[in-house]
Amino acid sequence: MTSTKPLVFVIGATGRTGGSIVDALIKSSKFRVTALIRPSSALKPEVEQLRARDVEIRLGDISDPHDKLKAVLSGVDVLISAVVARQITAQKGILSAAKDAGVKRVIPCEFGTPGARGIQVLHDEKLDIRDFIRALGIGHTFIDVGWWMQLIPPYPTSSEESDSLYISVSREFYAKGDKKNLYTNMEHIGTYVARIIDDDRTLNQYVVIWEDERTLEEVKTLSEKASGEEDVLRAKRLVVDADELQRRVKEGKEEILRSPSIAAAVRWYWSEYQISMHVLGENSRENIKVLGALDAQELYPDIVPQKFEDFVKTFYQALPPPAY
Repeated sequence: MTSTKPLVFVIGATGRTGGSIVDALIKSSKFRVTALIRPSSALKPEVEQLRARDVEIRLGDISDPHDKLKAVLSGVDVLISAVVARQITAQKGILSAAKDAGVKRVIPCEFGTPGARGIQVLHDEKLDIRDFIRALGIGHTFIDVGWWMQLIPPYPTSSEESDSLYISVSREFYAKGDKKNLYTNMEHIGTYVARIIDDDRTLNQYVVIWEDERTLEEVKTLSEKASGEEDVLRAKRLVVDADELQRRVKEGKEEILRSPSIAAAVRWYWSEYQISMHVLGENSRENIKVLGALDAQELYPDIVPQKFEDFVKTFYQALPPPAY
């Protein structure tokens, strides 16, 4: 007997955000789940793990021709994209195919901080995709999540032997640190997404997921206290002001155009994020109301959000590898 549950198609299912979404969709028991996997990755362990959880694997790539993408989307009700940053613009092909395949709702890859056009190049690319989707006339929901809680705590001194770039930026403190920001545990993104795509109120709307709102000073202080190295890590804070962030944007932009690298991307993209959040204060509850977003905490009051102090208590107990 064929299931009548909606079929959700996930791009980027083996990534961090995509993995959170797939996990929540499965746990909800309300959906059938299928994932787009490149043929070269079909036998990787993480893909086998998806199969073991009854996720249907459909082979393809978002760069495939239109007819092939339309075929791979056969029977899909909801498309959720969690591609990497460099593929934001490349989503246009599969979104066009989704329209022709009869997909009812698309969620493009956003899952970042809210803001206005002209501040962050990556956010501008996401806003361009929103305009593209509206022009297609396909059902949609746009979702931002604030800043990941995992990107806040400074790494302890025991990590200093690593050459990870993230260890150094985790010690940085931007501007005055007094702007309120929205934070979400990345592992909880899927819980909200599963509710959002099952909710008619969110169709053709912009939704912001968030769990806590704190200043940078507050979350850094909470992190330092939880680390067990409060005085040491506080002494290692490197204050980066607005002028330095702008200098880094210029430097990173010039470098990444010459020779793309993670280090150049951090100087450019990361610095623009920090300007948006800590200089302009765009990643705040007040601003999402100005932008006309629906507030996930108001939509789903039964989901208990995690406070940052509760998150950081466990962060240092099971320290993940650096993000870069």
